[in-house]
Amino acid sequence: MKKKVSSYNSTRYLADALAIVLAYIFNLLIYFGNLKVGFNWAFICLTLAFWYIVSQFSKLYSDRRSNKFSEEIVFIGYNILLTAILLSSAMYFIEPKPGYSARFFGEYLIYIFVFVSSIKYLLRKSIHSALYHGRLFDKILLVGSTPAAINFYETIRKYYYYGYECVGFIDENPTSINGCKYYGNIAALESTLRNELIDEVVIALPKSDDSKIQRCMEICDYHRTKVRILPDLHQYVSTSTTVNKIGMMPTISVIDLPLDQWQNKLLKRCFDIIFSLLVFFTVGIILFPIIALFIKLSSKGSVFFKQERWGLNNEKIICYKFRTMFKESTDIDENGKFQQAKKNDPRITFIGRFLRQTNLDELPQFLNVLLGNMSVVGPRPHPTPLNNESIHTIENYMLRHIVLPGISGWAQVNGCRGETKTSNDMQRRVDFDLYYIHRWTFWLDCQIILQTIINIIRGDQNAY
Repeated sequence: MKKKVSSYNSTRYLADALAIVLAYIFNLLIYFGNLKVGFNWAFICLTLAFWYIVSQFSKLYSDRRSNKFSEEIVFIGYNILLTAILLSSAMYFIEPKPGYSARFFGEYLIYIFVFVSSIKYLLRKSIHSALYHGRLFDKILLVGSTPAAINFYETIRKYYYYGYECVGFIDENPTSINGCKYYGNIAALESTLRNELIDEVVIALPKSDDSKIQRCMEICDYHRTKVRILPDLHQYVSTSTTVNKIGMMPTISVIDLPLDQWQNKLLKRCFDIIFSLLVFFTVGIILFPIIALFIKLSSKGSVFFKQERWGLNNEKIICYKFRTMFKESTDIDENGKFQQAKKNDPRITFIGRFLRQTNLDELPQFLNVLLGNMSVVGPRPHPTPLNNESIHTIENYMLRHIVLPGISGWAQVNGCRGETKTSNDMQRRVDFDLYYIHRWTFWLDCQIILQTIINIIRGDQNAY
C-alpha cells in the first residue's frame, strides 16, 4: 500500500511538469505559430523550479483524495498566483530571448491552469476508480467503540473515495459495529498488528482511558504502524479551536472567530460587493429580463417573491427570490405547520422547477448582498417558521446566526440543501454551518463558490 501511495504522489509531481510543458508549447504555437522562434529552455526550467518551490508553501501536493475537486482548483490557482509573482520578478532581471510580452505571459498562466486542472482531474478520477474496485485503500484498525468511532466507521464506509477500509475493531467490551469484525480486547492489539496487514490504527477511546491510549501508542510504535487519535471535542463546538504545543505538551487554544477580525470582515465585504456587481452586469443583465418574462407568461403573480428570514444576530430580513410557485400557494399547511418545498411539489410552476434546479431563482439575492444583509457565502437563511421549529430541537442552532447568511454555503455544497425531512438532516446542516463559521478563510469562500457552479452544471439531486 505504501508503495502505491508513493507511486501516486510521484505521478502527481510528474503530471504537473508535463502539464506545464504542454501549456508552454501550446502557448508558443498559438502566439508565434511555431516552436523555433520562441522556445526557451531556461524559461521553462525556471517555471518548473518556481512551481515546485511555491508548492511547499501553498500545500498543493497535500493529499486531498477525500476533499472536493473545487478545493484542489483553488490551491492550483493559489500556486499559479505565487509562481507568477516569482516568475515575473525573475523575468525583470533575466529577459528571455525572444522577449515575452505581458499578453504572452498572461495566456501562459491561463493555459497552465487549464492543463494542470485537467490532468489533476483525470488523475483524481483514476484514483476514485481504483478505490471503487478495491485497490489503493488504507487498511484501518479501530481501537474503541465510542460514538466518535462509530461515526468514523460509518463515514468511511459511505464515502469509499476517502480511501480507507476498516478491517475491524478492538475494544474491552465485545460489541458489534454494523458488520465490522471484532478482534478482541486491547491486549489483542499486538497480535493483530503482527498477523494482519494494517496501515493505520485509529484510537477512539474515551479521554479518561489515558493509560490504555498510551499503551496502544507504544504497541503501534513498536510495530511501526501509523497512529491517528480521534478526539472528542464536541464540548468546544461553539468556539474555534486550534491544537498547539507548549514544549512537548499539546494544548487546545480557544480563539475568536475568523470573521470577528475587522480585516477579514472588510475583505469579505469588498469581495461580496465586487462579485455581486459582476453578476448583475454580466449574467444578470441578460438573464433577469428573460426569467421575468417566462415567469409572467407561465403564471399569474409578481415576478419576485419576498420572504421574511433571519439574518445576522437573529434580525429579520426580507429575502428576495424569483417566484417559483403559483400565486395562491401558501407556506402553512392545514395543521398550521410550515411546509417546505418537496419533490414534485404541486405548488411549484413549470418554469419554477427549472429555476430551482439550476439555482437561478436565487439571483435576486445578490441585491440582498449589496444591501448588506446577506453575503455571497454563508449559512443559508431559513424562513421564520422553520427557525421557530428548530430552535428547541437542534443543538447549537442559533449559533449559525452569528455571521451574515449567504446565497450559498458549506452545508449546501456538501449535499445539505433543500428539504430537511428529519431533525438529523437539520442537525447535519447546522454542523456544516458551524464548521464554516469556525474555519472561515477567503479561500474557503472561493472553493464554495466554485463548487456551487460545478453543482449547477452537474445538477443536484436535492434541488427541487
